[in-house]
Amino acid sequence: MTALRFAPVTARTWTDFEALFETPGAPKYCWCMAWRHMPERQSATNADRKRAMESLVRNGTPVGMLAYSEDEPVGWCSVAPRNSLRKLSPQQDEAEEGVWSIVCFFVRSAQRRKKIASALLEAAVEHAFASGATTVEAYPVDPGSPSYRFMGFRDMFAARGFRETGMAGSRRHVMRLDRSAGATARSGSSA
Repeated sequence: MTALRFAPVTARTWTDFEALFETPGAPKYCWCMAWRHMPERQSATNADRKRAMESLVRNGTPVGMLAYSEDEPVGWCSVAPRNSLRKLSPQQDEAEEGVWSIVCFFVRSAQRRKKIASALLEAAVEHAFASGATTVEAYPVDPGSPSYRFMGFRDMFAARGFRETGMAGSRRHVMRLDRSAGATARSGSSA
């Protein structure tokens, strides 16, 4: 695997995020606003979504992590406080605090199959816990799923120690990692 470094998307790293999302094949059609609150969602243009994401970033709202190979942004993982996102599963307890959600991955096509998504998952979990999360929740699919593949695959989360707690619709698994279990899973995986 290529040597990687990671950084949260902030006002300082916005231009890197923008450059990544404007590469061929990137999700510039949504700017990762699909699960975020946005007025007039149905009529929003790509430019509207980009401006909405930039506004979140400039206002200091956590939105996710970038992966860099050398100084080039090559991947993205959306990780943010769950209460900053739309409802993600029917059983979601809106009163529960300290939950961060992982809702999207993107890796540039030339960098795929190098385990960057797994490394991004690790960086996202560490970032969420360092930022005060008590639980990280994700909504991955099985590899044969015809949709929601951008949310990651179930096996990658299971390998990191996430446990399945239910389903969100017919394809997305709800998987969670608690802070105490996250530390145990990480130390166990490096042994």
